[in-house]
Amino acid sequence: MTTKSKNSRPKTKSPVAPAGSHSPSDIRRADPFFERESVEYENPLPSREYVEQTLAEQGVPMSFTELCSALDVTADEAPLFERRLRAMQRDGQLVRNRRDAFLLPDKADLIRGRVAGHADGFGFLIRDDGQPDVFLGPKEMREVLHGDRVIARVTGLDRRGRPEGKIVEVLERANTRVVGRVLDAHGVQVVVPENRRLAQDILLAPGGKKAVPGQVVTVELIVQPTKFAQPIGKIVEVLGNYADPGMEIEIALRKHELPYEFSPEAKAETRKLPLKVRKKDWAGREDITNLPLVTIDGETAKDFDDAVYCERQGRGFRLIVAIADVSHYVEAGGDLDEDAQDRGNSVYFPRRVIPMLPEKLSNGLCSLNPQVERLCMVCDMSISPTGAIKAYRFYPAVMFSHARLTYNQVAAALYEQDPGARNAVGPLLPHLENLDKLFRVLLKARAKRGAIDFETTETRMIFDDAGKIERIVPEVRNDAHRLIEECMLAANVCASEFLQTREHPALYRVHEGPTPEKLEKLRNFLTEFGLGLGGGDEPKAGDYGKLLEKVKERPDAQLLQTVMLRSLRQAVYSPDNVGHFGLAYEAYTHFTSPIRRYPDLLVHRSIKAALENRTYEAGDWDQIGLHCSATERRADEATRDVVSWLKCYYMQDKVGEEFSGSVSAVVPFGLFVALDDIFIEGLVHISDLGSDYFHYDETRHELAGERTGARYRLSDRVRVQLVRVDLETTKIDFRLIEGPQRPTERVGKTGKERKRAEVVEEIEVGEAAGEVADVAEVATALVDAPVAPRTGRGRKQVAALFQPPVTVTPDQQAASPQEGVAKKPRKAKTAGEPATDKPATGKKKGTARG
Repeated sequence: MTTKSKNSRPKTKSPVAPAGSHSPSDIRRADPFFERESVEYENPLPSREYVEQTLAEQGVPMSFTELCSALDVTADEAPLFERRLRAMQRDGQLVRNRRDAFLLPDKADLIRGRVAGHADGFGFLIRDDGQPDVFLGPKEMREVLHGDRVIARVTGLDRRGRPEGKIVEVLERANTRVVGRVLDAHGVQVVVPENRRLAQDILLAPGGKKAVPGQVVTVELIVQPTKFAQPIGKIVEVLGNYADPGMEIEIALRKHELPYEFSPEAKAETRKLPLKVRKKDWAGREDITNLPLVTIDGETAKDFDDAVYCERQGRGFRLIVAIADVSHYVEAGGDLDEDAQDRGNSVYFPRRVIPMLPEKLSNGLCSLNPQVERLCMVCDMSISPTGAIKAYRFYPAVMFSHARLTYNQVAAALYEQDPGARNAVGPLLPHLENLDKLFRVLLKARAKRGAIDFETTETRMIFDDAGKIERIVPEVRNDAHRLIEECMLAANVCASEFLQTREHPALYRVHEGPTPEKLEKLRNFLTEFGLGLGGGDEPKAGDYGKLLEKVKERPDAQLLQTVMLRSLRQAVYSPDNVGHFGLAYEAYTHFTSPIRRYPDLLVHRSIKAALENRTYEAGDWDQIGLHCSATERRADEATRDVVSWLKCYYMQDKVGEEFSGSVSAVVPFGLFVALDDIFIEGLVHISDLGSDYFHYDETRHELAGERTGARYRLSDRVRVQLVRVDLETTKIDFRLIEGPQRPTERVGKTGKERKRAEVVEEIEVGEAAGEVADVAEVATALVDAPVAPRTGRGRKQVAALFQPPVTVTPDQQAASPQEGVAKKPRKAKTAGEPATDKPATGKKKGTARG
C-alpha cells in the first residue's frame, strides 16, 4: 500500500506537444524539483514549488500569461499548466483575485482551514497552521457547510475579542450526501440534517425518491449553498420512520460517514478465501496445537483475537499470548486491505457491530474459535518472579483453542471458588491458576512502575423484543478482566520493544502527559483541598498514582479522580514514539486486536518483516496514524450518538419523576447530572439553579452564586426532576430539587437567618392550628429582627400570637376585677418576672443587629 502524491498524474503523452518536442530551457532547469518532475512525467511542467517560488520572488500577483512567460511555458504546454494551477487553487496553495491574477495566500494575509459549524448558525475556521480559531458569523456560514475547506481573511475581532473572519474562497466541499428528516415548510419540502452542525435546511428538487414528512432520508446535494441560496438536493434513499427499531444506528452510520458496506472487490477477494486452515498454510509455522490455550472474553463476544496460556518456569513464569494472524489473509495493498484501512476499526453499537473485516474473517477464519485450528502470531515470554519480562520471542504458529471461556466463568472458578465453575473448566483449572499467580505478580510490577489506574463504571443496555432499552446495568469489571488486560499489556510492550530495537517503522500508541495549561489548572484546583501533585513541571504517571492512592478513601475521591483524568491528553497513533504516560511505558504499541483495529494489523506486518530481515513499507506512516486516530474518534462519536438516542427514548415516559445523581460536568450554562442506577445524563440549566447570578469557574469546576454564595461543583450529590426529553436533539433536561449539603460552608442563608425563617413558619402553622409556642424562645429567635420576615409583623404582634389565652375563674375575677382578659398586659414588677410584650433579656429596642 502506498500513498499517492497530490501532484501525481499518469505518465501519458501530452495531447498538445509530442514527447521531446523541445528541450528544457535554463529557466525550466532552474526548477529545484526538475529531476523529480522529469522522472514522474514524460513532459515535465514547472513544479508547484517552483510556481510558489516565482510568485514569492516577484512579490506581486501575476496573470496566467505572466506566469507562462516567467516560467518559459510554451503555448502547447499552456492547457496542462493551467490544469496544474487550478489544482493548486483547489488545494489552497494559490488564490485568484478579481483581476484573474494568481497570488500566494500568505502574502495576501489569507488563511486556510476547515469550517466547524455550530447548531446556532455560526461557525469557526479551524486553521491549518494551528493558530487560534477564527469566528465565522451566520452571514459567512450561509455559503458553506460544516467540514468545508476554505480560504478566509481575518477582518477584526468580534464582541468577545475573538478573531473574526470573512470567507474568500471555498476550496473543497465536504458534504455530498446528508441524512435527515423530511419536513413540510409551507408547502415546500425540506430535509433537516440530523447533524446539527449542518445548520441549513436542504431544499428538495423535483425527481429523486418520494418520502412523506417525518421520514428519515439520505439526500444527495446537487447544489451547494451560496450567499444567496440554500443547498438543494434530491432524495436517493428512504430509510424509514424516525422511531423504527435500529433507525438510530442507520442515521449514525450516514451522519458520521461510517463505511458500512464492503466494496464488490473486497467481497470477491473474501469469497476466494478458504473456510478453514489448509495444510499448506502450516509452512514456516510452529505447531503449538498441543498447548491448552484458551480464550477469555465477554458473554456476547463473537470475534476472538487472543488466546493465553501460562506455566511455571522455575520460580518465574512462561506466558504465551497467541493473536489471530489476520495479515496472512489480508494482503497489503489488496481490496480487503483498502476497505480495512478506510474503516480503521470495528464499531460496536448496542445490538450491532460494523466490523473492520467481513464476517467470514472476523467471526470465522481469523477468530480463535474453540476446537479448531487457527493461524496465529505468538508472543512467547519468560517473566521473572518480580514481573519483569526477561526474554521474549515472536513467531508465526498454528494453535488449537481448548475452550471459549468468559470473564464471569473464570472469576467464579478462581475467585469465588464456585464448585460448578471449577468442574466446568476441568483440566484447564491448573493453567488458569498459573495465570492468576502471574497476574498477581504483574499487578505488583504495575504498581511499582507507577501506572495510573482510574476506576470507571462501564454500562450495558438490556433490550426488549421491540429493540428498545429495558434497563441499563453496570458492567462489573472483575479480576478476570484485569488478568487478560495484564497479559495483553505484556505482549504489546514486547511488540513495541521488538520493533524499536530493530529500528523498524511502526505505529505506536502514544499518550503524552498533561499540557502546561492543564497542569497549572489541576494544581490550582488541588491546592483548595490541601493537596499537591508531585513531579514539578513534568510529573510522571507515578505522581498521579501516588495522589490517587492518597485520596481514594476520601468522600470527595470521585471529584478528585475526575479532575485528574480530565487533565490528561487523548491517546493517539503515531510513528513517533513518545511513550505512554498513563501506562508508564517508554514504548507501547497495539498488537493484540488485528481483527478489529487496523494499527494492530500494521504492527503484525512490521513484526513479520523484521523477522525476515526486511522492511514493510506501509506508505506515509504519519498520515496513516492521523487517519487511524480520526476513525477511532469517529467510531466513538457515532456510538455516543446512538446511545444518547436510546437513552432519550428510554426516558420519554419518565417525565415528572425524581432521581438522585451526581454532577458529571460543570459548564458555563449549567450542570450535567448523571443519575444513579440508570446511568443516564442530563442538563440542569443555569436558569434553574435559583434567583442569582452564577459565575463559571473553570479551574474549580464549579458554578458559584454571586448573592447567595451557593456553589455547585463536579461530583456534587443532587436530586433532580426530569422535565423534558427531546428525541430530535437527544437532550434530557432536569430541574434541581435538592442541592449539595455542605455543613461547614455558607451556602445561602446564615444559621440566624434560617432560624428566623423556621420560627416564622411555625408562626403561620400556629395560626392555622391554634398551637402555642414558648414566647421567650420566639422572642429570643427574633431579637435581631424588628420585623419578622414574610409576615411583616412586629415582635409584639408575634409574641401575642403565641401568648396562651388567659382563663379567669369567677373567684379570681371577684378578687381582682381589674385583671380581665381584655385588659392590656402589664410590664413585670419584680426581678425575674418576664414581660409579656418583649424578651426577658434586658436588651433595649434597636440594639445589635445581625
